[in-house]
Parts: sequence; C-alpha cells; structure tokens
Amino acid sequence: MISHTLTPGHLDLNTLRKINDSAVNLSLKSSAEAQIAASAQTVQNVINEHRTVYGINTGFGLLANTKIADSELELLQRSIVLSHAAGIGEYMDDSTVRLMITLKVNSLSRGYSGIRLQVIQFFMQLLKSEVYPCVPKKGSVGASGDLAPLAHMCLVLLGEGQMRYQGEVISASQGLKIAALEPLTLAAKEGLALLNGTQASTAFALQGLFRAENLYTQSCVIGAISIEAAKGSRAPFDARIHDIRGQRGQIDTARVFRELLSEHSEISQSHVNCEKVQDPYCLRCQPQVLGACLTQIRQAAEVLLCESNGVTDNPLVFADVGDIISGGNFHAEPVAMAADNLAIAIAEIGALAERRIALLIDSNLSTLPPFLVENGGVNSGFMIAQVTAAALASENKSLAHPASVDSLPTSANQEDHVSMATFAARRLNEMANNTQGVLAIEWLASAQGLEFRAPLKASEQVEKAKALLRKHVSYYDKDRYFAPDIESANMLLAQGVLCGFVIDNPLPSAH
Repeated sequence: MISHTLTPGHLDLNTLRKINDSAVNLSLKSSAEAQIAASAQTVQNVINEHRTVYGINTGFGLLANTKIADSELELLQRSIVLSHAAGIGEYMDDSTVRLMITLKVNSLSRGYSGIRLQVIQFFMQLLKSEVYPCVPKKGSVGASGDLAPLAHMCLVLLGEGQMRYQGEVISASQGLKIAALEPLTLAAKEGLALLNGTQASTAFALQGLFRAENLYTQSCVIGAISIEAAKGSRAPFDARIHDIRGQRGQIDTARVFRELLSEHSEISQSHVNCEKVQDPYCLRCQPQVLGACLTQIRQAAEVLLCESNGVTDNPLVFADVGDIISGGNFHAEPVAMAADNLAIAIAEIGALAERRIALLIDSNLSTLPPFLVENGGVNSGFMIAQVTAAALASENKSLAHPASVDSLPTSANQEDHVSMATFAARRLNEMANNTQGVLAIEWLASAQGLEFRAPLKASEQVEKAKALLRKHVSYYDKDRYFAPDIESANMLLAQGVLCGFVIDNPLPSAH
C-alpha cells in the first residue's frame, strides 16, 4: 500500500499510475477543509433561506422544475442514488474502482460541490481498508456524468449494494464493518454531487493510457529485436532525418531506437555492404508510426490529467460569492475523444507489429528460414502464430472505430447529446490485450530470428531482451504445442518486463 497526501486538484499521472497498481492510504491536506465546509454551508443557506435551486431542492433532469419540500430532501438524495444504480454486466476490477474513488475524492475536495467533509472521509477510509464497492462496467453514456457507475459506487454510503474484499464479494454491511464505518444519511445535494462526474470514464481511460504507454515502450524494444533479426538498417533512425521534420514524438522515438540498437552490432556489421537499398516500412518507419502513437498518448495524457483534477459535477457551488450555477461539466466529451485517440494508437502499435511478424516469416524479405523453423514442410513453425497476430490486429480495427461520434438521447431528450466516453474508454483494455498478444508473438518470432544469425550478436540491449525471453521460452527447434509459448511471452509483457529497457523514458507518466 502506498500513502499519499492529497492536495485537491494536484494529482499527477505518476501518482495515478501507482494508485492503479497498488492500494492507497489517501489523506487530505488540512488546508482543503475550509473550502469544503464553506461550500457545504452555501448549500445549507439555500435551504435556510427557502430559495429554489436545481439539484438542492428540485427534481433532476426533466424533473428539474419539480420543487421538493424540505422534509423530503434527505429522501431525495437517497432516492437518486438507489434509482440511478441501474448498471449491468461484470463488475469493474478493484483497480478501476480504486482510481474512480480517488478521482471522486479529488474532485469533491476542491470545494465546489457542496458536500460535507465526512462524506469525503468515508471514501478515503474505504480505500485505506481495501474494501471496494462492486460497480457494474456497463450503463453509462458519459453525459450528466457516469450516473449508473457512480451510483453503484455510492450505494455503500447508504449501507446498500455489494462490496469486494480480498477478491470475495460481500454485502455492503459486511464491507462497512471491515472498514469500521457506519452508513451515512446524505444531506441536500450530496447524492447529486456524488453521481454527477466523469470519474468512471476517466478511470477507464487512465488505465487505457497506462497500458498504451507500456505497449509503446515494449513495442520499441521488440521492434528493435526484429530489426536485428531481419538485418535491417540503422540509417532510418539517424537523428538528422527526424530533426528536419520536427515531429516531437517521432524525434523521441528515433532516439529510443538508437539507444536500443546502439551504433552498430556484429549483425549490423555483417551486412554493411549488402545490396538491399531500403527496408519495408514496418522496420524503416517505426519512428514515424510509433512516434505518431506517442504523440497521441501524450495528448490523451494531457486531457486526462486535466480531467482527473477537474470538478465535473453539477450544479457548482462558488462559496466565495454565494453563487450556485448549473452547467455541463459532467459531459465527458474530452474523455471520449482522448480515449478514441488512444484506441487508434493502440491499434496501430499492434498493426505495425503484425507486419513485422509477417516480414520475419517470409524468407524472401527476411532471408530467414521460411516460418522461422528448420526442416520447413515437416514443421510449420510460426505460420499460424502469425495468423493469430493478424486476427488480433484485425479485431482492433473494428474496436478502434470512434465512440465519441455516437450519441443516443436520454432522459426524455433533456440529455440530448451524450459522449459515450465510458465505452470509449472501457474498450481500451480489450484492445490493449489484443495488441499485447501481437507483441508477444513478435517477441517470440524476433528472438527466433536472432537464433539463426548466430554466432553473430545483436546490440547489447537486444541480446538482453532475447535472453530475458529465453529464461521462460526455449528455442523453437521443431513443432510443439505453441500456445504455452505465446502465453509465457504474453504474461511477461503484462508485467511490463521490457519497459525498463528504455532508459530515457519519453512517456507522460514517467515524469
């Protein structure tokens, strides 16, 4: 478990990545308490003065013009949580819920939501106790906030719903007992403040971002292995080429490849005077393609970091002047578009890797034995492994279709344009799994290709990457049950074992 003292609005990507990977003991900087209290008091003033303000003493959505009596305000907040907990499907992973709670605490602690400190502290105690609400993955269109997911997250405040502790699903009452908590009665506006917001979409998108970062880094390493295995040229990575174009992602990616490949190796020296003029794009254009992916990752990171620190519920309370203003910060269009861009990057990383596999198994292009195996004909080698990679890459092409361009009106046309951000972000995990599978197969294929270049050696970093794989998967000397090899490589990539090979890391969450 990590410990973090939260200054509201100042989370960074590195901290968010750590919270995604590990349980967290979150505490709040004491200086935030005054703003939180002032915001809650501003809401109470509305009730004391018998004013009518949306979200405090009115209905919601199309029922905004319905005035609610003071005696029913607590029931109103309870009712909105219960009625909006209408999600469906498998439960989110604990890591997703942990991020979602962290983001909600960060947003509420800014002091613009009219919510009491004890509600915020309730969620921090859940995090500390590692007891997480069970939240279905499906049921949000990413506008008016992630209403259904956040309602499921907040059910436990009322002692309702289910929770998960150490992998076991338990009742909310059992979970609260473990966390030494009692159910709360929500005050005016608190239910709406908890349900409005983009925290589910953003949590999914952040996880997609972190996976995209890992895929980018590990694809650079594996791509470098393929260059050596295919006797590719180092000339396309010359800094001068990339500097005069000026694309930052491309420049940084070329530098990564130069570091991985070094100036030369025994393999590269062996074909200095070869007749081949140019390599295929999948080798030669890696800085251009992966650099473009890096640019998308960086842009998405900028948007998601901003969203992680933003206030996205409604209405918003400006306690310093006593104003409560209804707006639309809950609309998750920025998250949806960032997720769509990440989807494109993830798909392209996999598409390029699949083409490198196809090159390696084609003896006309790679000058390696057909399908990377001795005694071809009797042995099929990597023939169908490449087919699997093609299937995964092709599947990602469909999944990469932008979700943000879709919209289906809800709430009797009051919420007439929605972002679909939750799906846009949620599908990134499946896409990342597909691309990771392609990279696993390429890692096996490129390492196999290097074996045929022996006794010549590749660059030091490339040899280390091959040796790391060989600790778990032996040389493919003849046909054997192939799936376990792919699974071993896949599990290693899931652990991010090649990420450390990139020393001067260009990724946003590394800093």
